[in-house]
Amino acid sequence: MLDANLTQQLKAYLVNIREPIELVASLGDDAKSRELETLLNEIAALSDKIAVVREDDARKPSFLIRRTGTAIGVRFAGLPMGHEFTSLVLALLQVGGHPSKAAQELIEQIKDLDGDFAFETYFSLSCQNCPDVVQALNLMAVLNPRISHVAIDGALFQDEVETRKVMAVPTVYLNGEVFGQGRMELEQIVAKIDSGAEKRAAEKIGKKEPFDVLVVGGGPAGAAAAIYAARKGIRTGVAAERFGGQVLDTMAIENFISVPHTEGPKLAAHLEQHVKDYDVDVMNLQRAEKLIPAAQEGGLHELVLANGASLKARTLILSTGARWRTMGVPGEDEYRNKGVAYCPHCDGPLFKGKRVAVIGGGNSGVEAAIDLAGIVAHVTLIEYDSQLRADAVLQRKLASLPNVKIITSALTTRVDGDGEKVTGLVYKDRNHGTEHEVALEGIFVQIGLVPNTEWLKDTIALSPRGEIEIDDRGATSQPGIFAAGDCTTVPYKQIVIAMGAGSTASLSAFDYLIRLPAELEQAA
Repeated sequence: MLDANLTQQLKAYLVNIREPIELVASLGDDAKSRELETLLNEIAALSDKIAVVREDDARKPSFLIRRTGTAIGVRFAGLPMGHEFTSLVLALLQVGGHPSKAAQELIEQIKDLDGDFAFETYFSLSCQNCPDVVQALNLMAVLNPRISHVAIDGALFQDEVETRKVMAVPTVYLNGEVFGQGRMELEQIVAKIDSGAEKRAAEKIGKKEPFDVLVVGGGPAGAAAAIYAARKGIRTGVAAERFGGQVLDTMAIENFISVPHTEGPKLAAHLEQHVKDYDVDVMNLQRAEKLIPAAQEGGLHELVLANGASLKARTLILSTGARWRTMGVPGEDEYRNKGVAYCPHCDGPLFKGKRVAVIGGGNSGVEAAIDLAGIVAHVTLIEYDSQLRADAVLQRKLASLPNVKIITSALTTRVDGDGEKVTGLVYKDRNHGTEHEVALEGIFVQIGLVPNTEWLKDTIALSPRGEIEIDDRGATSQPGIFAAGDCTTVPYKQIVIAMGAGSTASLSAFDYLIRLPAELEQAA
């Protein structure tokens, strides 16, 4: 199961185990059980503090990582390889007593949680969002004896997925009820079950002194802006709803100059660590709700957050990014995560052997159709334009696949379902005006992005598309307020361009500050 390179890396990690652990295997007679048995034995052979034992569990194949002689442990149902291999390594270390790198304040908050919490997470091995959820819940189970967690490979336990109607990953159950879907960070999960967390966070934020530069958003543009500001030695803060932004939902990144290949979550982690290397006050999980520009030039701008707290700053850099564009048709919201999906890498394995549609003929849509064609029974790609807009090399690959049908000049008008899951869609032929039904089980929407700027309406100048209008220095229509990245009128939405734009906006904000007349600076 483990090649020589992976074996050596794992052996180096396992020396950090402090307490003996057991790999408690529950195996059947199937091929996956035999693979799991091989994997567990290979892991145990790398450390004298690991033993393999057998016990029966309802889910086979599965295994419990348990601290010997205690009830401390976490369970994996399936083989945690692919994106989940890191989750396996961390679980081995943390159950084995190696301390977490989570903030001490957060660790104490988890230990103090009052209640019995039985979590189950359905994941897929190709999902880049799942490991954060799995790792967060595993850590919580290790820290608090009243918390348990089972991570379940949805592709391996199809009957369970069908019974519970799981159609998106990660899907988390708490005490038998759906707790949440999609990417969640440790702080988010804890805040959701700790009723007083939001109020405490608001009180803490409300006591902060004004910033010289406050960056709103934690994607590539926001991270670059924060680093450039901090390097100038001025008081810098970042308020981000989700540090990493849209990058967290990106699978393969192959055009980030000097880095031939990386993945979104890995790049986001590097961005966050780079920012934290400087004296930057990072306030994650904070959604901006209202902007109150300074009454006069040189005054303090106010940012009101969703939790009721507000922050003040002499300059602002808006880098709130963008989100997936929705079709806006009847049935889409009703069947979101019930067949309507936006991440083919995450949710594709749940549709193995089924019929799906991809909406959108650009690069992302065609790439999604190519990926899904290797998993599902059939893919119908629907494009509004008269021809696909993807790169020629992608179109040639798509055309070579036998289980793909391409429909152009088509407008999706409705998503159909049976009340629990998607059963099909309706599209209109734009050439003839006729409507057609397509029977299927999944719809993957890939039609571009929408800027996260609704909260700025009537505050600063926005384009007809909702993008923040900026000049070549990143300045907006309001003095002292700058913007960068996918939320702006910058013509190309690329990671490397967003980073450059964030740097430009930050340098412009610093230049604005040092050029303020002395009397205005003192008044602020």
